[in-house]
Amino acid sequence: MNNYVTDISKSQEYISFRSNIPLRKIVVDSNQEWRIYDSGPKSVGCPLVCLPPVSGTADVFFKQLLGLSSKGIRVISAEHPVYWTVNDWCDGFKKLLDYLKLDKIHLFGASLGGFLAQKFAEYTHNHPRVASLILCNAFIDTSVFSYNESASIFWMLPSLVLKKMVMGNFTMQHTDKRIIESIDFMVEKLDSISQQELASRLTLNCVNCYVEPQNLTRIDNITIIDVFDDYALTSPVREEIYKVYPSAKLAHLKSGGNFPYLSRSDEVNLHLQVHLNRFLDSDLSAHERSKSEEIKPSET
Repeated sequence: MNNYVTDISKSQEYISFRSNIPLRKIVVDSNQEWRIYDSGPKSVGCPLVCLPPVSGTADVFFKQLLGLSSKGIRVISAEHPVYWTVNDWCDGFKKLLDYLKLDKIHLFGASLGGFLAQKFAEYTHNHPRVASLILCNAFIDTSVFSYNESASIFWMLPSLVLKKMVMGNFTMQHTDKRIIESIDFMVEKLDSISQQELASRLTLNCVNCYVEPQNLTRIDNITIIDVFDDYALTSPVREEIYKVYPSAKLAHLKSGGNFPYLSRSDEVNLHLQVHLNRFLDSDLSAHERSKSEEIKPSET
C-alpha cells in the first residue's frame, strides 16, 4: 500500500473535517457495512446525500460536508459495501435510509454515484424516496464503458489490475494545481479500497444496465453539473443525459476535471445551494429552519 500523503490530506481543511465529523459504520444486513459522514443539523429530515464515484470513499465530499453544513444544510456522504448487482445496491441503500429514518432525500451522485442515484429513484418510483437529483459527470447507460464483456470476471482480478483500469480514466495532462491535487487525492483514496470493494464497484459500473427515464417522471427537480475540460466521459455521453432530462437545470463549469467537487468545490457548492433553495419553504427542505428564515422579506 502507498504511504504517500497528498496535499489535500495534509490540508487544515481536511484535518478539521476528520477531527469534527465522525465516520459512522452502519450494518444494514448480512454484515454489509455502510460508511457514512453526517454533518449539519440532525433535525433536518430530507438531507442531501452524496454518492461517490468508483474510486471514491465517503470523505471525497468533505468540502461539501463542511461548506454546506456551515449554511445550515444537512449533508450525508455514503460509501457502500460490496454489492454485485444494482438491484442489491438499491435494496441495501433503501435499508440504510430506513435505519437513518429518512423518508425522502436529495441525491448528489458523481459518475457511478450519479448512475446509482438515478437507478435508486427508478427502484423506488412507486413509493418515491428521492425528492430531487443532482448529477455530476454522470451517465445513463453503462455500455459507454469498454469493459462490458469482461465485467463478470472482475471479482477474480488482482487489485493492481483493477486499479489500473480505474486510473486509465483519470486525465493526467493538467497544469491546473487544484485539478492535479484532486487526482492525487483520489488516487490515495483508491489505494485504500479493498479488492472486493473495487471489483464490485467496477462491476456495477460496467455490467450491462441502463436508466429507464419513464420511471423518473415524478422527479421534476434535476440539476446536471458538467465540466467542459477533459474528463473520463465523452461529449455524446453528456448529450445523451441532456436528452433524457430536457427540463433539467444545467450547471456548467469551464473546468474541473473528473472531480470538480474537490477541484472546484466553491462553484459546485454554490450550484448545490441554488438547487436546494428551491425547497426552502417546503417539507423537503434540506436546511435547518430558523426564526429569521420564517420572516418574509416584506416583513423585514
